[in-house]
Amino acid sequence: MGTNEKLADFIVGSVPTVIYIPDFLTDLEETQLFNHIYQAPISKWKTLKNRRLQNWGGVVHEKGLLSQDLPSWLTKVTQRIYEECGLFPVAPNHVLINEYLPEQGIMPHQDGPAYFPAAAILSMGSPAVMNFTPHSRLSDCNVQEEVDPDAQSSNRATAEQSKSPPSFSVVLMPRSLLIFKDLAYSDYLHGIENNAVHHYDGAVNLSEAVKGSGLDQLPPNLEAATEAMNSGDVKILHRTTKRISLTCRLVLKVHKNLIKI
Repeated sequence: MGTNEKLADFIVGSVPTVIYIPDFLTDLEETQLFNHIYQAPISKWKTLKNRRLQNWGGVVHEKGLLSQDLPSWLTKVTQRIYEECGLFPVAPNHVLINEYLPEQGIMPHQDGPAYFPAAAILSMGSPAVMNFTPHSRLSDCNVQEEVDPDAQSSNRATAEQSKSPPSFSVVLMPRSLLIFKDLAYSDYLHGIENNAVHHYDGAVNLSEAVKGSGLDQLPPNLEAATEAMNSGDVKILHRTTKRISLTCRLVLKVHKNLIKI
């Protein structure tokens, strides 16, 4: 699975392959997605220990996807990701929508084997920092269901410090799209700290996040979200509002007509 040539300018960091596209959505598109998400039936929300989520597209099982059709407002997103990025063989057919309050995050994890080896994360609302940490291919780890039923936890995943590649982080600004594949997908765990304050001084996409709606010249609604501390060059991001993420993935094995809509 190669990288589309038009995405070359959006590759960040030294670990293959992390793609960060700022302003993938317009302000209007972000507002429309928010409206669709919060107009969904309350039964679509599942409450976990530290956040809420909506599952769209069906149930992911170790043998594939027990599918449901995505609503039109989500197929518009997944089709656009497929067409503009060219990293999936077909449009993603499964979307997890996570809601994070300012102090909520997600434990470091790796997406399960049922998925095509690429993930696309669309961010809305508050900015946040996603951390990537190397692991030893999770060969000795137990599978847990805190993230979703087919994700693998990092509770027992320990990197071989002498051989492992470096950890890194990515600033996720509102309306941005993050895609990771290759080693960033297979050999790394990704997660967000359960903290209202995030450090972003080491982010691999700092210059990209700064452009336009970035961290040095913030639009008025984000001015209070970040600050640069006087001691050294440590940069701090304050999560003051909720964040919504759409994690779009492709399950290749699909079992239809097993779930009533």
